[in-house]
Amino acid sequence: MLVRVRRGPAGDDGQCLINLAAGGRAAMPSSTTTALSRQPLKEVLEGVTDPRDRRGVRHPLVSVLCLAVTGILAGCRSLTAIWEHAADLEPADLGALGLEEGRALPSESTIRRVLQDLDPGDLDARLTSWFFTRTGTIAGRRVIAVDGKTMRGARTGSNPAPHLLAALDQASGVVVGQRRVSDKSNEIPALRDLLAPMDLGGVLITADAMHTQRGTAEWIRSRGAHYLLTVKANQKTLRKTLKKLPWKDVPAVSSVDTGHGRRVRRTVQAVEAPEWIDFPGAAQVVRIRRTTTTAKRGSTGGNGRAKKKTTTTEVVHLICSLPMDQAQPEAVASWARGHWAIENRLHWIRDVVFDEDRHRLRTGNAPQVIAALRNLAISLIRLLHGPAARIAATTRAMAPRPRRAIDLITRPPR
Repeated sequence: MLVRVRRGPAGDDGQCLINLAAGGRAAMPSSTTTALSRQPLKEVLEGVTDPRDRRGVRHPLVSVLCLAVTGILAGCRSLTAIWEHAADLEPADLGALGLEEGRALPSESTIRRVLQDLDPGDLDARLTSWFFTRTGTIAGRRVIAVDGKTMRGARTGSNPAPHLLAALDQASGVVVGQRRVSDKSNEIPALRDLLAPMDLGGVLITADAMHTQRGTAEWIRSRGAHYLLTVKANQKTLRKTLKKLPWKDVPAVSSVDTGHGRRVRRTVQAVEAPEWIDFPGAAQVVRIRRTTTTAKRGSTGGNGRAKKKTTTTEVVHLICSLPMDQAQPEAVASWARGHWAIENRLHWIRDVVFDEDRHRLRTGNAPQVIAALRNLAISLIRLLHGPAARIAATTRAMAPRPRRAIDLITRPPR
């Protein structure tokens, strides 16, 4: 579907085309952005293209999707559980989702067929646009972490399990995009496909060592964005060069965190990237030294017990396109730490709270679509309760109070 949008005063090109079916997106005027940010999620989902033949369709697509999201918000881990949760809803609740009273609910098989035939690119494009209007900044800058996860339970015979690359807004914990990595490719080209529909002007992209590639860095800079990339063994020459910089002469900033039986000291140093470092757009190099002391209980050989301590040290080098006057070492370190936290903030939650790796939903586009709906549920909870919201506790609270989940979907955002 092509949509024609007129740019605001900052644009002098008149009009632009946004190909939503292909996941495209262009910068929108502030009035359009504000209107979109005030739309209830249900209205956003109404724009998703229905893949079913119009003949014989008994339930609106938006109602099926809202039932699925409501079930996931209640902690449902399977399509059967989603259907059972829907069967317990009151008529008024079903009416709010567009389901007429007295009409049979969509069956588990209906929900399954809808998800497997749905175009995940179309769904993701609309969710990306909506969430992008509702995310925040860290130290005045939008920071997006990109990382991948494999859906192990969706492996079928000789076909590998789907690998999904997600983009997480670090400030809000909201998932602003997701794309499946081609079975015959890897995350490197998928990163561009994932981020291409987004307005990246001034955004900082964080990614792991796999994406520390010249082509990726050039593409990010060409979109008006900046990067923070980890340098490891896949870039041997660059890594050796960074390690040889005169770090002993560079001032350091340290901080200490404690919790869960661990004490972590982080020492951060940063220098301007020398001109002879051959990497596109490099402005500064950052070294982070993490010393972790872990207390474990062990036998002392006597009647008493004492704590044993183990200490490990890790040194990480990063390269950033933001100059030091725009990104101080402390800020860069916080962005790096925010990127490493994506495992706990997204992948771990999908695995533990929603049992994703054991969910054997395998047919068609269903694995990618159900993952997108789980991302959506996690994001909605964080928009309501804040970035540090406890997802498992919130889903348990919503299970006996479905109206809370329905209000999240049907009412305008706060």
